[in-house]
Amino acid sequence: MKKINLGVLVSGSGSNLQAIIDNIESGKLNAIIRVVISNIPDVRALERAKDHNIPAVVIDRENFSTREEFDREAVSVLKSHSVDLVIMAGFMKILTPVFLRAFSGKIMNIHPALLPSFQGLHVQQKAFDYGVKFSGCTVHFADEGVDTGPIIIQAVVPVHGGDTADILQQRILKEEHKIYSQAIQFYAEGRLEIDGRKVHIKDSSIAKTPCIHNPPLEKF
Repeated sequence: MKKINLGVLVSGSGSNLQAIIDNIESGKLNAIIRVVISNIPDVRALERAKDHNIPAVVIDRENFSTREEFDREAVSVLKSHSVDLVIMAGFMKILTPVFLRAFSGKIMNIHPALLPSFQGLHVQQKAFDYGVKFSGCTVHFADEGVDTGPIIIQAVVPVHGGDTADILQQRILKEEHKIYSQAIQFYAEGRLEIDGRKVHIKDSSIAKTPCIHNPPLEKF
């Protein structure tokens, strides 16, 4: 199978970047990271790229007068590295139509909540404060909204009575590291088809668990 070329956008520690790197190096993920782009200098994600001999570029938002100018530069860098699929991995910037149209249907994002619930920032705390019994994470294609694009895969995690928002965040993060690589692998295998709001996954297996309850049912 031909490996797809990835461009990864980061703004922080890069734990999802690291998980993708690990899955590529273990042979589970048919991809090559051609370039990592950060909009913030000196973040840990850049060190992770350097540790694995992956080209890394800083495009400092402060050097551009408009968001569109920043996005044009980012698109230029990605295209110069022949990127097939753009991966937003903790990238704390909203993309403009300039970027989205340049890679239409070829940009993935991961969000630490079960979309469409709890969009935006600080969502683990929001979910925890709301009192949900389940939270989770979502990989979706990016569109011109904020966390509104077609959903590819989701993971559900329970919220336990003794949890804090930080504990919930770590439980969700473990699932992020799994489902992001799975979504990329689906793409690499040519199995994703966008149909309006829906993403169809060709030859996908059916979940064996019919339903999950939290807390568990006792009499019914």
